Formats: sequence, structure tokens, C-alpha cells
Amino acid sequence: MENWLTDIMSEFGYMGIMFLIALENIFPPIPSEVILTFGGFMTTTSKLSVIGVITSATAGSVVGAIILYMIGLQLDVAKLEKVVDRWGHVLRITKKDIHKADRWFDKYGPWTVFFCRFVPLLRSLISIPAGMSNMNVGLFLLFTTLGTLIWNIVLVNLGASLGNSWEVVVEYMGIYSKVIYVVLLLLVAILLYLFIKRRR
Repeated sequence: MENWLTDIMSEFGYMGIMFLIALENIFPPIPSEVILTFGGFMTTTSKLSVIGVITSATAGSVVGAIILYMIGLQLDVAKLEKVVDRWGHVLRITKKDIHKADRWFDKYGPWTVFFCRFVPLLRSLISIPAGMSNMNVGLFLLFTTLGTLIWNIVLVNLGASLGNSWEVVVEYMGIYSKVIYVVLLLLVAILLYLFIKRRR
């Protein structure tokens, strides 16, 4: 996959970067660290600039986030209540649980969106619950842009500073991603255990 990503970026420059980052947001298995660090490396061998790569990557991230946010809007609380009416006894979920989660996201949603932009997988998927909770679109765009911008600045500058050794960043980011996935799996397992225990 890395060769395909780098070929598109080499061929289409800023537009290629914007397209790939937007796609990465919708399809998380595409590694943003490869796109961003290679984009940084390209600033040392082409006419691309660090600011240009960061700007195009951030624009792509926002476009992808908006698409997932709009998908989330189609899965609002009212529709989830219908699912609970039909399958709640199987899923052991009540309307009260849905409203509690919705209130929680209303209170902490903006900061959740911001911090999740630094977490692999969640950095993309967090846009869906933001849409489901009808989070204010202005706040969503603000915190999405801020979080994404910081992530992009760090990785693009690392790629630019390391030059031909940009793949070192990808290796370390791979380790970071694996650690995050293990932590997420443990958290999900603990939450499921507590949820089942409470229901029993």
C-alpha cells in the first residue's frame, strides 16, 4: 500500500495529499503517518512546501470528517431509539442508556473530538458519534481542524527534517498505533464486563 500512496502523492502533489487524507479519514486502515511523513520528505526533493503539505492534508482531513459527521446525522437518537425498541432486549440497552450517552457527548463532545484526533482509528471514527449527537457543526469543525492541524504539523515536519529517513517515523508510529489498539481493546473489554455485570 505504501508504494501506491507515495506514487499518487508524487504524481498529483497537493491534490493527491488532500485526496488521500480525506480517504484515510473515511477508510482508517490507510496509514496517515505514511502520507504525512512522505509529504514532509517531498518538501526536500520537490517544489512542495511544508505549509502547503500541512494545509492540503488538513483540508483533506476536514472533508473526510464532514462526510462521516453527515453519516452520523443519519443515525440520530430518534433512530437509535427505534433500534432499541426492536433489539434492546437482545442488546441489553435501554433508551435511558442512549440518552445518557447523548448527554455525555453534548457535555464533553468538543474536547473528545479534539483529543481523538491524536488516536489511531478513533481519529476518524469519532466524527460519527459527533454527528449522531447533533454536535454543533461550528464547534465540530473548529476542534476537528485544531486537532488535525497539530497532528499534521508534527508528522509533516518530522518527515521534512528526517529526509530520506522518513520511514523511521512510520516505524515508530506503527508501534504507537499497536500500543493504542491494545489499550483500546482492554478498555472495551473492561467496559463490556462492567456493562454485563451491571445488567445481571
